Amino acid sequence: MNFKPTYAARFRSTVATLFAMAMLTDASSAIAETTPKGISEGALLRSLPGFRGSSAHINGVRIHFVEGGKGAPLVLLPGWPQTWWEYHKMMPALAKHFHVIVVELRGMGGSSQPATGYDKKTMARDIYSLVRHLGYERVNIAGHDVGSMVAFAYAANYPQSTRKVAIMDVPHPDDSWMKMPMLPEVGKFGEKIDAAHPAYPWWFAFQQVKGLPEHLLRGRTAEYYDFLLDYLTKDSRSIGAFDRKVYHAAYASPNAIRASDAWFQAFSQDVLDARKYPKLTMPVLGLGSIGYDWLQASLVPKGTQVKLVKVENSGHFFADEQPAFIAKQLIDFFTAP
Repeated sequence: MNFKPTYAARFRSTVATLFAMAMLTDASSAIAETTPKGISEGALLRSLPGFRGSSAHINGVRIHFVEGGKGAPLVLLPGWPQTWWEYHKMMPALAKHFHVIVVELRGMGGSSQPATGYDKKTMARDIYSLVRHLGYERVNIAGHDVGSMVAFAYAANYPQSTRKVAIMDVPHPDDSWMKMPMLPEVGKFGEKIDAAHPAYPWWFAFQQVKGLPEHLLRGRTAEYYDFLLDYLTKDSRSIGAFDRKVYHAAYASPNAIRASDAWFQAFSQDVLDARKYPKLTMPVLGLGSIGYDWLQASLVPKGTQVKLVKVENSGHFFADEQPAFIAKQLIDFFTAP
């Protein structure tokens, strides 16, 4: 008989424990002050010859990025809960065709974690200012998850500086986001996203609560992020133990949790901004797995030259699950006349 607890059961148990701890008189002392051991960028870059890390002070914040390769500039924006390392499996292939610039958004990894500025329009201004700082007038840009929202905002606000844009699995927030259900349909919440259990992004609501996640998750970020990485992948092994340690370390501190929550807390402002954006007129590529239908409903109407490609046999983190396929799609799209 198998007594191994399911992910859903483990998650319910974890949430119950977290809330019970929060009810203690001195919750801050009850939660262990532990942080995953940091992993140096030098150790990561040794596996990516030709790439180097750098940073620039832009719009009053430090923006960290990793760059390498030769050719036309290609800006890559990672998503939550990852860092520039999200693209490490694809970077060598992309660097054969482009000067690859993987940028950590404000609040992410080696970039600053300011108190404000987490609406995607402001974050897109960070990227635009960095592009100009690096001496480029016009770039190709691609983003995944939160990074895809910023990539869309970049193209919408700086069309003259956007040659082509790729949006991966998540569209920019729009009015439809304000009507997301608070509860999943009966029997539809499973241990993994699949045809029988469509995406139920309950964490969108959890991370709207200012101040609470930093306390509940202190010393427990690894459990939280591992659950999400497993829940949103088809093959959890595609994000290995080392990769997870990289992400655990990046999001372990209260400031890092607070900053990443702020990306979610800005969604309402992002929706207001989206109402004013014109249609994108440059070529747009949408790559979607569990977000394919979402992109079809939300991205396709917002552009005049939108191509949509479904990423098969993958969950949300397809840069890890299908890196060769994604790299080929990006190379083909961005090198086409």
